[in-house]
Amino acid sequence: MTASEFNIKYNDYLEKGHYGLDIDVPSVVEYLDKVFQDLIHIPGFKYSQIKTKFNSVRFYSTLKSGLDSALESHIQNILNFYSKQ
Repeated sequence: MTASEFNIKYNDYLEKGHYGLDIDVPSVVEYLDKVFQDLIHIPGFKYSQIKTKFNSVRFYSTLKSGLDSALESHIQNILNFYSKQ
């Protein structure tokens, strides 16, 4: 699945006016697809952007900041591993 396909799949949870996932790395998309299977069951869950900014990951959503930070950290680890290959 590509980032674009991910955004289509989770369009109901994408905040209006935002582009959603902007990291088109297969292992990141696969990870987020698994995580979103649980996140979409949180009442009121929406995401707006998942991207890299200044060489670090940003996950903008309605989640509490601690969970956002944990997701950012895990995605960053995936990207670090991916860039070493």
